[in-house]
Amino acid sequence: MRFWLKKTSISLPAVLSIAVSVVLALLSGFPGASAGPVEEGQSLFKSKCSTCHAADGSGGTSIGKSMKIRDLRSPEVQKQSDAQLSAIIRDGRGKMPAMGKGLTDGQVHVLVVYIRELSGKGK
Repeated sequence: MRFWLKKTSISLPAVLSIAVSVVLALLSGFPGASAGPVEEGQSLFKSKCSTCHAADGSGGTSIGKSMKIRDLRSPEVQKQSDAQLSAIIRDGRGKMPAMGKGLTDGQVHVLVVYIRELSGKGK
């Protein structure tokens, strides 16, 4: 290692500083790394679903009330399996349009994760 350091103008403290920076980045996640599934689901829910379902999943928006949308926090919705919720998001049901063409499987998954969080059962 000394030979390598002598051939370059990088000092040992500089090499150690770079190594520490890399380790810290690995331990804390790289800047700009994606958020966890709950945070991703929340963001996606806000942009794609909250117009009808409300930010809290209650369906308490004017659209939600007029269409009598179910409260996503309710036991009736929460008892459905992840596969059932995913299918409803992808394929639609009743007055809910199919969202499958505009969402990836990963996005559908994080939406289901977030819907579970709405009731406090996601943990």
